Amino acid sequence: MTLQAYQLACTRGERELFNDINFDITAGDAMRVAGTNGSGKTSLLRMLCGLAFPAAGEVRWQARNIRAVREEFASQLIYLGHANGVKDDLLAWENVVIAATLAGHAVSRDQACDALEALGLARAADLPTRALSQGQRKRVALARLRLGMHKPLWILDEPFTALDQRAVLELCGTLNQHLAQGGMVIYTTHQEIELNAQHSLCLDLSREPAC
Repeated sequence: MTLQAYQLACTRGERELFNDINFDITAGDAMRVAGTNGSGKTSLLRMLCGLAFPAAGEVRWQARNIRAVREEFASQLIYLGHANGVKDDLLAWENVVIAATLAGHAVSRDQACDALEALGLARAADLPTRALSQGQRKRVALARLRLGMHKPLWILDEPFTALDQRAVLELCGTLNQHLAQGGMVIYTTHQEIELNAQHSLCLDLSREPAC
């Protein structure tokens, strides 16, 4: 399994955010995308998911442009954006079931509740999501990872935001398990996080020695 960025460039209006971005991510690798606010971190992640098109260059999955293998690529990917993407009117477990179903992985209520319990949300499973704290809402979104271990590529935008220390450690454990099984993780974070990857990479879009 290989994800490759080849000479990627991004513009916003008349401003160039980045250009000539090149990297290869393979099984067991983790890459942190760093940079100042406005440097294009979220834009890059969306390009890597196929949700946005680069101004130049291309993203390749297994040496093929992701635009040519859209369905195959989507079936191998979990993307969690900066926003939690949960519905306030749904119960916590319902959010997990719907998110998994939309990603092509049908799960039961019991499986969703097990995933929430693993993240310390057993008592919140039957609560409306609007009643949860920001940290709890984040964990509802992250519960999808517990149900998507079979998808090799995880792209996560600020997954550690609003998490307490215990939840950070739990998430690191989930990511390390995924990496140990040959998965790949691309993520952004402002926190100092160490993952047990085969290769730990850092791409700094601010063009400053941040990592």
